[in-house]
Amino acid sequence: MSENSGNSQKSGPELARAAVEAALAKQRAKPRRKSVLDPQSRRRGYTGPGPDPRDPQLFGTVLERLVKQRGWSRPTAEARIFGEWARVVGADIAAHSRPLKLEDGELTIEAESTAWATQLRMLAARLLAGIAREVGHNVVKRLHIHGPSTPSWDRGPRRIRGRGPRDTYG
Repeated sequence: MSENSGNSQKSGPELARAAVEAALAKQRAKPRRKSVLDPQSRRRGYTGPGPDPRDPQLFGTVLERLVKQRGWSRPTAEARIFGEWARVVGADIAAHSRPLKLEDGELTIEAESTAWATQLRMLAARLLAGIAREVGHNVVKRLHIHGPSTPSWDRGPRRIRGRGPRDTYG
C-alpha cells in the first residue's frame, strides 16, 4: 500500500512525466540498435555502389587470372603462335607459310615455295622480333624454315628400291 501512496502523491502531469522518464530509462538500458543512416553504423565490406569482387567479371579477365594462377602462360603463348599465325607474322607472310611444330624453342615453318622459304630466311630476325612482341620473349628462340614437302614413296609395305617414278614431275 505504500506504493499506492507514493503514486497517489503525484498529480496528473507529474505522473505522466514519471512514466515517460521510466520508459526512457528502460529504452536507454536496452542495447542500442544502429541506424541505417548513421555513417558509423554502416557495415564495412561489400555494400554500396562501388566495384566489388563479387560483381560479374568478363570471361577474358577470369580466364587470364586462371592461366596465371595455374602457370599456363608458356603453353598458352605457344598455342597463340599456331592459333593466331596471321596476326603474329602478318597477313602476307601467313598467306604463304604455316607453322608446323614448336620444340625446345625452335619453330619449324613450311613455306609454300622455295622462293618464299628463301625470303623467310632473310626475314628471320624480323619474324623472331615480331613473334617475341606478340607472344612473349624466349618462347621462340630459333626458326627452322623449309620449302614445300613433296610426297615420299620411301615408306609403305610394297616399296621397291630404285629412283621411284620419274615421270610424275615431268
